[in-house]
Amino acid sequence: MRWPKSVYGTGSEPDYRFSFANERTALAWNRTALALLAGGVALNTLDVPMHDVLKHLIAAGLVLLAGLTAAASWLRWAKEERAVRRGEPLPSSPLLAVVAAMTVLIAVVLVIATV
Repeated sequence: MRWPKSVYGTGSEPDYRFSFANERTALAWNRTALALLAGGVALNTLDVPMHDVLKHLIAAGLVLLAGLTAAASWLRWAKEERAVRRGEPLPSSPLLAVVAAMTVLIAVVLVIATV
């Protein structure tokens, strides 16, 4: 039995290349989550010329976005793997739009706060 059963217990075994591609995508999202986490830790640790409360809020936002990205990458992987196993169209995901919008928002706040 392969884990998770909710993914592997449905449909039929697809061409392994599709599963590997889906896994690579999930790993890329997890690298993005690690980069966001590192950015939050760095911002919190380094002496950045801005108000401490704002610095800690932005750092916390980056860390929360990292956690959201990692969790969403797992959910996205599972949905896409199930779709491939069932021969269905791949589901859409708001993950890219959410991460992009939050990253732009944090970047704008950082630029305004450090000017």
